[in-house]
Amino acid sequence: MKIKEARELTGKERLEKIGDLSQEYFNLKFQLATGKIEAPGRLRIIKRGIARLKTIERESGLMGSDKANTEKV
Repeated sequence: MKIKEARELTGKERLEKIGDLSQEYFNLKFQLATGKIEAPGRLRIIKRGIARLKTIERESGLMGSDKANTEKV
């Protein structure tokens, strides 16, 4: 998933996507442990996708708290 696509998602959609990717990552790690993995490079791609989504989620949370702090002043 590209950064631009991830930024266009709503918060709820981002959380669902993180959950889906985490589940897929778990399944691939299990396949790796049993030796039945077909695409080991996919692990890296999924791990980065999860990190991107979590970073964007964190940024949006910080932006929301900055807005709240400026409104109080």
